[in-house]
Amino acid sequence: MLQIQDLRKSFGSTRAVDGVTFSMGEGRRVALLGPNGAGKTTTIRCISGRTRADSGTITLSGRPIDEAGVRDGIGLVPQDIAVYGDLSAKQNFYTFGRFHGLRGDKLADRIDWALHWTGLDGRADELVAGFSGGMKRRVNLACGVLHRPHLILLDEPTVGVDPQSRHRIFSMLNDLNAAGTSILLTTHHLDEAQSQSDKIVIVDQGRVVAEGNFDQLVAQTVGPQRLVRLRVDQTSHSPPQPHRRTPGSGPQHQRETVTAGARRFATLTAKIDDVGRELPGVLESARQQGFAIHDVEVQAPTLHDVFLHLTGHDLRD
Repeated sequence: MLQIQDLRKSFGSTRAVDGVTFSMGEGRRVALLGPNGAGKTTTIRCISGRTRADSGTITLSGRPIDEAGVRDGIGLVPQDIAVYGDLSAKQNFYTFGRFHGLRGDKLADRIDWALHWTGLDGRADELVAGFSGGMKRRVNLACGVLHRPHLILLDEPTVGVDPQSRHRIFSMLNDLNAAGTSILLTTHHLDEAQSQSDKIVIVDQGRVVAEGNFDQLVAQTVGPQRLVRLRVDQTSHSPPQPHRRTPGSGPQHQRETVTAGARRFATLTAKIDDVGRELPGVLESARQQGFAIHDVEVQAPTLHDVFLHLTGHDLRD
C-alpha cells in the first residue's frame, strides 16, 4: 500500500530525514519509532503533504503521492488536538466532513457513525471545550477518518491520556483495521508499538536502523535469552557447598543488596535460553551457594531492550 524510497528532508543545515526507506502492506499496522528528533514526524508530514520532501519517492497503492486525488485516501490525526473547542462534537464532525468533501446523506450517515464510534451519542450537542482529554482525542481521531481513508497516519494518538482512554482509542482503531484500514503510527509508548503493530520501523538520526516484527527485531539485536533475577535472603547466608556448576546455569553476579530491618536481601542474575530446561539449574545453584530464595523473576527481551541496543537512547531522549 505505502512505499517510501530514499526520502530526504532538510531544514536549513539540519537534515531531519536522511534516506528513509520502508514499506507497508494493505491492511497492516506499522509503528514508526525513534528518539526525539529522529525524523518520525517529518516523515509523517511528508506523506500527508504538510511538508514537501527535498527528494525521494512516496507511492500509495502504486501511485505517486503527489498525483491528483491520491492523498484523498489518507487520513491524518495530528499529535496536537486539532478540533474546534467552541463547536459541539456533532458540529465538529459536520465541519470536518465538509472539509473532506462529504455532502448530504453521506455526510449525515458519517456524522451518525462518528458519534456512535466515539461513544459520544449522548453528548453530541455539548461543546468540545468541556470534554476530557480522552474524549477530545476521540473527536480528533474521528475527524481524521470521516472520509473512510485507506491509510491513517497517527502522530502520538494517545499522548496525555489515561490508560482507560488509551484502551478505548486502540479499541476504536482495531475496528478500523478489522475493516481493512492500514495504520501508520508514531508513539512514545513502547508497549503500544509492541502490542498494536504488525511491523516496527525504528529510525535514528533520520535513517531507518531496523525494521521487522518484534520477534525479528529481538533476533537481530539482543537475542532471545531470558534474564533471571533471584531475590535472595542473605540474613543466614551460609558458605557455598562444593558442587559442579554447569556453564551458564548459575547466577552470574550480584546486582544489589538491600537491608530490610534485620534481614539482608540481594539480587542475583543469570541469562538463560530455555526456561523449562535451565531455570531449575539456576535455582539449585543458588541453593547450593547457601542462598535462601525469596522471589524469582524471569524477564523476556523487551522492545525497550531492542531500542536501547539500536539507538543508545531511551525513546524520549
